[in-house]
Amino acid sequence: MQSATNNIKPHYTDFRSVARALTIVENDLPGTDELLKSLTFTKSSPIIGITGPPGAGKSTLVNSLISGLLTTGNKIAVLAIDPTSPFNFGSLLGDRIRMAPHFNHPGVFIRSLATRGSLGGLSAKAIEMTDVLRAAEFDYILVETVGVGQSEIEIAGLADITLLVLVPESGDEIQNIKSGLMEIADAFIVNKSDRADADLFVNNLKKIQNKETQLPVFKTVASKSEGINEVINFIHSKSEVKNSRKELLLAEKAYQLIQQKRMAGINKKKLQQDIAKALNKPGFNLYEFVKDF
Repeated sequence: MQSATNNIKPHYTDFRSVARALTIVENDLPGTDELLKSLTFTKSSPIIGITGPPGAGKSTLVNSLISGLLTTGNKIAVLAIDPTSPFNFGSLLGDRIRMAPHFNHPGVFIRSLATRGSLGGLSAKAIEMTDVLRAAEFDYILVETVGVGQSEIEIAGLADITLLVLVPESGDEIQNIKSGLMEIADAFIVNKSDRADADLFVNNLKKIQNKETQLPVFKTVASKSEGINEVINFIHSKSEVKNSRKELLLAEKAYQLIQQKRMAGINKKKLQQDIAKALNKPGFNLYEFVKDF
């Protein structure tokens, strides 16, 4: 990178440089803009988004995917997007806990990112940090979202391949899936498929799809690495095909980045403090309060 970033050139062969570049970007330290503008992408590294409701086994699936991808000597980066506490604005989960089996592997780089209050679970920082990982020339970049709110939709602006992880008990959520997620998912993963009614759930997933645009449905038991090879084969085949949504993906990324820049001066903690003061004055009106922001 340029001098403002002390010539940081993130590359997977030097995890310290990767970690340092990510820290600079995540915390908006001096040199962030220069670092991001100087990123070059010499390798086509697919970004694989893994999303779904809490309890679907996303972290276990990620661990199994890492194991499978490592067998062919790949270098893998993982960005685990953790929920942020609305009270202390901190990350509640740690990457060491969630990805423990691979944390010390020389071919695996793992980083967690707090959602920073983003309603859907993603923030523009996730886009920037993922681009740093892309520039570091990893073979695969896995992004696991918190899986609440609209994060499943938001990941469409981040991932080249989106895997929606569900469990057989997700039957009541099928209508919600139909209302939006069909547009962004590339495949459904029915995890914990050794449970009762798994086949019925898989059939229902297939029935609610349009015949012309049927998405593949994979059954996995990630804790036992069952069905993982089929998912990896799908990732390989999908990676070799030109992404028809590239313009959509870039437009969504641009939107998120522009939104972040325009909101850069808004500090949620200070906002809460200012509201606390304003509430002490008679006739508080929220719309009057926000009109000058």
